[in-house]
Amino acid sequence: MIEPFAVPFMGRALTEIALLALICGPVSVFVFVRRLSFVSDALTHTVFPGVVIGFVAGGMDGLFTGALVAALLTAGVLTVLTRGARLTDDAATAVVLTAMFSIGVVLVSRRTSYTSDLTAFLFGRLLTVTPRQIAETAVLAAVILVALAIGWRAWLFRAFDPAGAAAAGLRIGRLDLWLNVVLALVVVAAVRAVGTILVVALLIIPAAAARMVTDRLAVMALLGTGLVLAAGYTGLLLSWTASLRYGVALTAASAVVLALVLAYLLLLPVRRWRDRAPVERTSPHELVG
Repeated sequence: MIEPFAVPFMGRALTEIALLALICGPVSVFVFVRRLSFVSDALTHTVFPGVVIGFVAGGMDGLFTGALVAALLTAGVLTVLTRGARLTDDAATAVVLTAMFSIGVVLVSRRTSYTSDLTAFLFGRLLTVTPRQIAETAVLAAVILVALAIGWRAWLFRAFDPAGAAAAGLRIGRLDLWLNVVLALVVVAAVRAVGTILVVALLIIPAAAARMVTDRLAVMALLGTGLVLAAGYTGLLLSWTASLRYGVALTAASAVVLALVLAYLLLLPVRRWRDRAPVERTSPHELVG
């Protein structure tokens, strides 16, 4: 069905999801291979105070700048704590997550429209995406895709053989910072549309679902992109149908994430079937794609 997407706000929402699919598919692969799910979760929460400050300072137009500053700051702090301080990765991430998210809650609770603002910040406003926001997302998507093209092989080398990567002359700290910045930019691109809570699903589920079908990382990236796009279309259509035909309030961003989770669940039997099939050895070159 394409009729609902002829409505301008539905068309803009689908365009936003398509742009996010282009970056969330491949970036989720690195979240998967580097086991950065907790870091991704932390980044989605630590942009919260930046979102609040940006909104207070400049309204909806200020969200982008506030989220960008908070995300880049978090990426730098996480890299410093995990590389330089005597903290485990989980401990450093937990410290930054709880501190930043608490600051955000304190800031937003001082506003008279506390409940509505908090709901919008946490769960996004996918159906109110503006052409300006789409343009900003497109710019971020272009930057992220260029970064991925440049850093893909170095990040994979660091993921599978960090000692070998260091011996080969790669700066591990810089690679980690670079990847954290890319993750931060993805969060900034998605946070206004799907909120600081649901964006973590776009960073984790695509590669996890694609992993049920293939072990090749390049194929996982492509499948993850396709899954996000399909979930976006399906979720928006479900939200539209539930609201207009049945009078059920179903937020668009939540519907998109639920569709993505459903895709993951439907692919679970495929993984079980593959595990029972005869095992074939896969070379590192085949994993890369």
